[in-house]
Amino acid sequence: MSDKLPRLEPAGLDGWIVRLFNDIDEANLSWLAALANRCRTAFGDALVDIVPSYTTLLITFDPLSLSPAEARDRLMVLLDDLEPDTSGVAGGQVHELPTWYDPSVGPDLERVAGQTGLTIEEVIQVHSGKSYRVFALGFAPGFAFMGLTDPGLDCPRLDTPRQRVPVGSVAIAARQTAAYPAATPGGWNLLGRTCARLFDRQREDLSLLKVGDEVRFVPVSREEFERQGGDITPLEERP
Repeated sequence: MSDKLPRLEPAGLDGWIVRLFNDIDEANLSWLAALANRCRTAFGDALVDIVPSYTTLLITFDPLSLSPAEARDRLMVLLDDLEPDTSGVAGGQVHELPTWYDPSVGPDLERVAGQTGLTIEEVIQVHSGKSYRVFALGFAPGFAFMGLTDPGLDCPRLDTPRQRVPVGSVAIAARQTAAYPAATPGGWNLLGRTCARLFDRQREDLSLLKVGDEVRFVPVSREEFERQGGDITPLEERP
């Protein structure tokens, strides 16, 4: 496979993955947004879905309307003179997620502090001290992959994932951060918990966060977290 970018990679008989970059960078979003907008116009009713990630765009299409070769040809034309589109990225919503950072709900706080050479207070300060861009949604409904965290917080995933991570858990892995919208298995480092409802089947927009949105984790006290409806049950007390 060629290392040249951009590169098209087959994704079954009804999809192509367009790889625009190799490395995660916030600047990627404007290019991915531009290609997504072009695909909506070029594919029209034949377009089934567009799924962005940190470095790629997955395009799925109706194979009864387009053959894989025809879809590939359309994508090649779109890529020929692609320019970044900052309007969609700049137009993302800004979210502040109330977050209670505490070892009882963030059991990896102490270990992350030890690995990074920071105190627990410094870990909290660094993590909550900047805004993060939503790069992609996936893994579970409403799960937003965000970045980039400060290089000083770069920690690998757990060697053994937890069988159950509570809803709202705020976590980091490598230079990514996220908040779990539902109780699921997970291998990221848990720092705390947010009371924000990240996924709601009764809401018109099921997922609170969307690609291109800007997110800030705002530290709150246990009392404020509980007042806003947060679950303070320590992780180890859960079944």
